[in-house]
Amino acid sequence: MTDGAKGAAVLERPPEVRQRVTPLGLPAGLLRTARPRQWVKNVLVVAAPAAAGELFSRHALAQVALVFCLFTLASAAVYLINDARDAEADRAHPVKRNRPVAAGQVPVPVAYATGAVLAALAPTVAAALCNPLTAALLTAYVVMQLAYCVSLKHVLVVDLTVVTTGFLMRAMIGGLALGIPLSRWFLITTGFGALFMVSAKRYSEAVQMAGKEGATRALLNQYTTGYLRFVWQLAAGVAVLAYCLWAMEEGGVARTSLLPWRQLSMVAFILAVLRYAVFADRGTAGEPEDVVLRDRALAVIGLVWLAMYGLAVVDW
Repeated sequence: MTDGAKGAAVLERPPEVRQRVTPLGLPAGLLRTARPRQWVKNVLVVAAPAAAGELFSRHALAQVALVFCLFTLASAAVYLINDARDAEADRAHPVKRNRPVAAGQVPVPVAYATGAVLAALAPTVAAALCNPLTAALLTAYVVMQLAYCVSLKHVLVVDLTVVTTGFLMRAMIGGLALGIPLSRWFLITTGFGALFMVSAKRYSEAVQMAGKEGATRALLNQYTTGYLRFVWQLAAGVAVLAYCLWAMEEGGVARTSLLPWRQLSMVAFILAVLRYAVFADRGTAGEPEDVVLRDRALAVIGLVWLAMYGLAVVDW
């Protein structure tokens, strides 16, 4: 065999052969598989307590920190099991082949076992340290996400619904843990806001992968860009309407505060949706956190909205 042929043979070996599991590499691989970069999404657990103005007591902060950690454990469990299940397919993908499980840094049985432990641990701790509703929501999240990994991600529209519901559950769990009643307008705004971002991301993927056969998930090829555009436009409209109704729920005039901050925050919210829609329309709306962090104007609008809503909550 020539040197060139030997080199080609090495490149063609499966990733699990090329990498050897090491004592230090295994924990690092498990951590990478848990997707730390995605943990920022779990900050949504503060949404309901913050909106109700009940975030800054010692008890509330402790409970919110706890449910953040529990949701992180639950989502990590799903990522581990998903990557273990998709290891063979990921090895044939030019990017996903570098994932720790596909690359052999984390053995498939270890990924399954760790994911199963975390999936059981999160609801169990929630039942012991929070309340039954929190434990039930975490259990529902894990079951729903595992069903998504197994089959639901291959079902049109249902896949969008499951991902959107995951965001909504994050926004609900803080309120459930603290026993805070959840406003219907809060739930509608959060749900359709999440659907807006999820469908905008799918639309962007469809636009970027148009004509590239086999370059992305098979289900994405079954959506038309026109349909996905319709979904994110519809979701954006409903989210804006629901937020306006939510903001006007207590009336449109200032009472003890200097200005009607809650109502004025509608302007910032609408501007944020319009700005985000620019990226959706261009087909460049990827992960929501990436869109916000890379666009200074959108980040500033978000901070202005946050300040206005904070002033409304403290009744300044």
